Amino acid sequence: QVQLRESGGGPVQAGDSLRLSCVVTGGTCSDYFMAWFRQTSVKEREFVARISRTGRDTYYAGSVAGRFTSSRDNAKNTVYLQMSSLVPEDTATYYCASRSGLGLFSTPANYHYWGQGTQVTVSL
Repeated sequence: QVQLRESGGGPVQAGDSLRLSCVVTGGTCSDYFMAWFRQTSVKEREFVARISRTGRDTYYAGSVAGRFTSSRDNAKNTVYLQMSSLVPEDTATYYCASRSGLGLFSTPANYHYWGQGTQVTVSL
């Protein structure tokens, strides 16, 4: 019954910023750790960022650290991924995912719910 829906993707130029949103329905957002992953046709789904239930603890993949920031507003059942200084290598379909338990946060199999994905395309 829990569903996630991403939005905010689109075409941008290198160096631009973009904010992705993920709305949680059918469940209580604060019950879940949340994470962002991305995937292309030539790469397996890879970890991008994770955020704790409170939003105070975050962790990022080395490729995006310093450029991406994850946050959440549990009152709105929404998590965010603020992306800045975008580069073409960031082009991918971005997914949000949730889980109620722990485990290795960078492993997709440890997440119970997934959104449909939103496309981000970064051009030079």
